[in-house]
Amino acid sequence: LAIAAQASTESIAARILAAASSQGEDAEVFHVASSSTPVHFEANQIKAVDANESSGAALRLIKNGRVGFGSSSDLGNVDDLVGSAVETSPFGAEAKFQFPGAADYPDVPLYDATVDDASLEEMVALGQRVIDEVRAYSDEVQVEGGVTRSTSTITLTNSRGGHVSYTRSGFRVGFEGTVIHGEDMLFTSHSLSSVSPITDTTEIVSSIIRQLEWAKTTVPVETKSMPVILMPKAVPSILLSPLLAGVSGKAVLQGTSPLAEKLGEKIVDERFSLTDNSTLPWIPASSPSDDEGVPSRRLPLIDKGVVGTFLYDLQTAGLAGTHSTGSGERGLGSLPGPSAGVLLVGEGERTLDELIANMDEGLIIEGLLGAGQSNVLGGDFNANVLLGYKVERGAVVGRVKNVMISGNVYAALNNLIAIASDGRWVRGGLYTPAIALADVSVAANG
Repeated sequence: LAIAAQASTESIAARILAAASSQGEDAEVFHVASSSTPVHFEANQIKAVDANESSGAALRLIKNGRVGFGSSSDLGNVDDLVGSAVETSPFGAEAKFQFPGAADYPDVPLYDATVDDASLEEMVALGQRVIDEVRAYSDEVQVEGGVTRSTSTITLTNSRGGHVSYTRSGFRVGFEGTVIHGEDMLFTSHSLSSVSPITDTTEIVSSIIRQLEWAKTTVPVETKSMPVILMPKAVPSILLSPLLAGVSGKAVLQGTSPLAEKLGEKIVDERFSLTDNSTLPWIPASSPSDDEGVPSRRLPLIDKGVVGTFLYDLQTAGLAGTHSTGSGERGLGSLPGPSAGVLLVGEGERTLDELIANMDEGLIIEGLLGAGQSNVLGGDFNANVLLGYKVERGAVVGRVKNVMISGNVYAALNNLIAIASDGRWVRGGLYTPAIALADVSVAANG
């Protein structure tokens, strides 16, 4: 199946490239074909099974030194796609780059054929097992979620000889457990993503039960600064979002990044490291190249507290007078921009249980609602806590409600208590442990 899909996308991409190459100085085709089969569960039982297929292509055309762009899911009419790119080129940005030529790409295995063999009956049974095991703990819990298998084939080819094509399989299991008492609603959740079929849901069930257990009682919390432990699911929106805005080559180029003049300088505690590495095998978000055909490689964004590199796509790199870091990301309907691929937060030396045991008073943040940013480029964060717990004298004593946390990522990571040693994958593209911060502003309403 993967070989046939790859051959089909390569044929379509080649046909579009041939039609576009005579219309400008250079051309590039980005083609994606995908299929997915999600099984939906609601109110503790199966609700629906869907089957989705899609394909489309995006064309970048450099004509008279400017970038034209077009995209379409109607690939039977190549002339219209090429025409769109030609028509938009006079209004496009001046091209400050050349498409990459032929390159050696890292071997990044991403396709497991057994995903295609996973039957609907097996997927339904898997999801129902999660529901039954969670409800065996408490029949008050209403469980919903899904089990999804997917396959996508990405092909990129350009007029300078650059060419890469690969197929990625995917399997995701994610569930939410909700408990409603009058106007009080408790939301718990956990998910797993893989390129191979998931058969063991122990982690999902045990995580949801642990959240329900910690949230059994509601306890008050004062408005003041206090230590906070960010669980893995809370780390990206609170800490990583402002950090990634800071290392974006686009923000550096525009002069809006607070890190623009700090390359090679220490900005946070030396115990904190953040790496971007899309070459890791069998990770859902990995890939042999970025979405512009630049080979993937390991990028130390923050190495032991020191700014290691900025993220550039081809255009921002050209404008900055540097080279792409293989960080171009895009959808079919948009031009590329610099973005991280697979992120890894370096682990510490204490387990999560040890972090909790060493906390006299503080909060554990499981999940956030909205995670709004007041000044993301400055590193500020503020967010409503969807699910959080109070810690007193080294033990979780209950759930907190109507709480907001705020602070600055650079100040928080310079006032670090510890990073846990037991990390986990979040959404298939981030590996992070829990992180304990010493001084975070907590505001309680009622």
